[in-house]
Amino acid sequence: MIRLARARGLRAQLVLVFLLVSTVSALTAAAITYRQGHAAIVERAQADVLQELRAHLTSRTPDLPADPAEADLRKLARQLDLAAGTRGWHTALSYRGGPLIAAGKQPPPLPAQLRDQAASARTALAQRFHHAQAPWLAVSLPVTAAARPHGSPPLVVYASLSLASQQQDVDSLAAAARAGALPVALASIVPALLAARRLLRPVRRLRTAAEQMAAGSLDTRVSVTGDDELADLGRTFNTMAATLQADAAALRDMEARARRFAADVSHELRTPLAAMSAVTGVLDADAASGRLAPLTAEALQLVSDETRKLTRLVEDLIEVSRFDAGAAVLNLDEVDLGELIAKTLDLRHWHDRVRTDTPPGLRARLDPRRVDVILANLVGNALRHGGPAVSVRIQVRAGADRIAVTVSDDGPGIPADLLPHVFDRFTKGDAARTRTEGSGLGLAIAAENARLHGGTLTAANAPGGGAILTLTLPRHRAVAQAGSESSSKTK
Repeated sequence: MIRLARARGLRAQLVLVFLLVSTVSALTAAAITYRQGHAAIVERAQADVLQELRAHLTSRTPDLPADPAEADLRKLARQLDLAAGTRGWHTALSYRGGPLIAAGKQPPPLPAQLRDQAASARTALAQRFHHAQAPWLAVSLPVTAAARPHGSPPLVVYASLSLASQQQDVDSLAAAARAGALPVALASIVPALLAARRLLRPVRRLRTAAEQMAAGSLDTRVSVTGDDELADLGRTFNTMAATLQADAAALRDMEARARRFAADVSHELRTPLAAMSAVTGVLDADAASGRLAPLTAEALQLVSDETRKLTRLVEDLIEVSRFDAGAAVLNLDEVDLGELIAKTLDLRHWHDRVRTDTPPGLRARLDPRRVDVILANLVGNALRHGGPAVSVRIQVRAGADRIAVTVSDDGPGIPADLLPHVFDRFTKGDAARTRTEGSGLGLAIAAENARLHGGTLTAANAPGGGAILTLTLPRHRAVAQAGSESSSKTK
């Protein structure tokens, strides 16, 4: 049996279904034709036999004595056999339920059921049976007093004939029906292919349009013809595409305005913040020398801290706007990674709190400033959220093409609900505190710098506790490649 589940593709399934339906229809029509033809041939033969036998009896029974002897019955049987002609029946007579009297020594084959029913029947009976592995027909015809003027007692005439010729006709009909079913089934493949092609053409257009939309072509539309269900689907697709295009355009416009607003505000704040930082620097020097009152010095310290935080936030926003605008580029140089890590720690006075494990003489082509920003954010995040007594370790593993820098700590680790979003913008390690030292952009900027290098930045928790942040960078990278990837990423 054909299994449609194995067919790959809607086209193959449609063809198989069409072929299956055509085959079943052809076989069903052949079976019905065979059955009706078989019944018509056999019933016609049965009706003809009864009609001819009745006619012969009508013409010969008037000459039969009122109380016929066996010789009279045998003579009548011989006359009926001779009158059979091409029918080839053999007759036998039973008078008053007596034994069968035939023209020969042996009566023709008769089913016992027919004899039992004919003994009390007032009408003609017929029964088909098999004899010597061949189909036969047996009939019984009662001859009553109404059929004979002399009013003799009832007489039953039996006739038995072979249906071999009729069976040959039926077999020929069945063979013709079977032979016709196969060409019909094979010929149905052509209209099945044409129907499948016609039905699948709009489906292919929809698939192509969906692929184009997935690739970013939101102005894609499909041509719609007709009023069937597939045409309705095409119109619905076009409506959906138009809605998506309008929504995407609106979102892009809103996102562009938001980016421009953040960039403009950051640049506008940069100049006054620089002036405020200079002024607070002078006032901090006065406070340190003791020339200011204690309350004034404390207020000044608060203003200085908030000014530094705001300055750091503005610098981070400007850096993020560069990434969004595609203006961030790499200035690659061949540097010693161990020396770069040491300078990053010394510049921020972290060398006594961080352990390093770096192979000596490990050189790579990268942007020192951006890698410094990445390391500063990773180590600062570990020191900030790991606690004052937490130790941080930097481990470097070098391969032929890539370098992996791992920053781990033995703190509480990253909460499970925060782990998938640790590199998102404005994500903070302690969500319960609205005011923290970080801006929430440090790890996001670190991830952007890693992608700008063609690398990755991942976060995980160690089985024994603590967070593990891994920076993977390519060991050799060309400036042109870096610039092109930066531009393609921010489109």
